[in-house]
Amino acid sequence: MERLQKILAAAGVASRRAVEEMIREGRVTVNGRVAELGEKADPSKDHIKLDGKLVTSVEPKLYILMNKPRGVITSVSDPEGRPTVMDMIPGVKMRVFPVGRLDFHSEGLLILTNDGELANKLMHPSSKLPKTYIVKVKEPLGDAEIEKLRTGVYLDDGKTAPAVVNKVKRAAGEWVEITIHEGRNRQVRRMFERVGHLPQRLKRVSIGPVKIGNMKASETRIMTMEEVSALRKAVGAQQAGRNKTK
Repeated sequence: MERLQKILAAAGVASRRAVEEMIREGRVTVNGRVAELGEKADPSKDHIKLDGKLVTSVEPKLYILMNKPRGVITSVSDPEGRPTVMDMIPGVKMRVFPVGRLDFHSEGLLILTNDGELANKLMHPSSKLPKTYIVKVKEPLGDAEIEKLRTGVYLDDGKTAPAVVNKVKRAAGEWVEITIHEGRNRQVRRMFERVGHLPQRLKRVSIGPVKIGNMKASETRIMTMEEVSALRKAVGAQQAGRNKTK
């Protein structure tokens, strides 16, 4: 017997956190009865359904890297009809979901998978997984402003943890590289706004050991076995069963 959220996450439905919300909303049933959060079931015997559809055996795990462009929603669907990251992988038949978020105006590295266990580890605050961004600003940041970003700035939801911040040379404009270990909503954008610099461009270039490399905007690819293994090691996740990687 296992908790429903673990069963559904392992089946590739969504991350544990998202599955818990589905259970709260009454979308999950066990043997015809609406499930409760924390309930346990036996996936080999019980009929577990999501939105009336039977959750079948565990699919092979799929891991996709995407260089998300600006103007795309990091979501499975959007009620306003805006383009989502799912529109960028029309050939993928398995049900995958984005791990974490990049806001509408941000771009860069994004992971999509049906591995709910790994997704949960990646998004959990305890993982402290470093994520690196490059930020284009209109005016150069002064030493005092960089020091504020490094030591932490006060946002509406509290002071940010220390960050690694350095100026970087790029072809056009002023760019700053920042690495954070938290996952607050629009955190990097809000940090720069707090020190008086509105980001003109904001791009995530790495998630833990996985780097964007020379991926072009809107490009997607299957993660390599080495990348998945390194990511699992970084967050202390167990190796999954059947993987679909290069």
